[in-house]
Amino acid sequence: MPSLGRRIVAEWLGTALLLTAVVGSGIMAQKLSGGNVALALLCNTIPTGAILVVLILIFGPVSGAHFNPAVTLAFAYGGEQQWSVACLYIVTQIVGGIAGVWLAHLMFELPAWQISLTQRTGSGQWLAECVATMGLLLTIFGCIARNAAATPYAVGLYITSAYWFTASTSFANPAVTIARSLSDTFAGIAPGGVAAFIAAQLLGAIIATVLSGWMWNPAGTVQTPR
Repeated sequence: MPSLGRRIVAEWLGTALLLTAVVGSGIMAQKLSGGNVALALLCNTIPTGAILVVLILIFGPVSGAHFNPAVTLAFAYGGEQQWSVACLYIVTQIVGGIAGVWLAHLMFELPAWQISLTQRTGSGQWLAECVATMGLLLTIFGCIARNAAATPYAVGLYITSAYWFTASTSFANPAVTIARSLSDTFAGIAPGGVAAFIAAQLLGAIIATVLSGWMWNPAGTVQTPR
């Protein structure tokens, strides 16, 4: 197993690059779409799904490529990671996500520090985040149980799809949600909506963890890679 230092750097860098792709592609999409929101969303979706495949392939062998506190918590619950390490992962993911947002802003010559004004709230969006996160974790656990090599591609495809079938455009990640509240761009979310999104995401993660333990592991607990 790689050293803890290498795992932490991998989680930081992977989450940072993920947010750079999410926010950067959103800024570029908004610039080039001529006000067509559907086209802008499509141009934001494709790079996000693609970068997830790449990041999981390159950082998976180092840290597991969680890039998501909900995933980390589920793995810790399954006993495949110490809770102390999980806490370090989560802090690292949040810090990395914020750094990635700032990097995207600077590349497009925007102020690094921003607060989003985009309101994303309501029962439909909260349900969407619960469903999006549940589906993401089921994708991960299902692939791990039956075909671990397919995980990067399945996750990328799932997020690409969930961008369009969920009302919230599938944040499905507490670190991503926090980071995107610091970007007043196409991908942003106003800080007032963050807590409810994260609560919905964690509920989705709990449902997926219970379901995956029942569905794919006779012992009744989450199956995670060793």
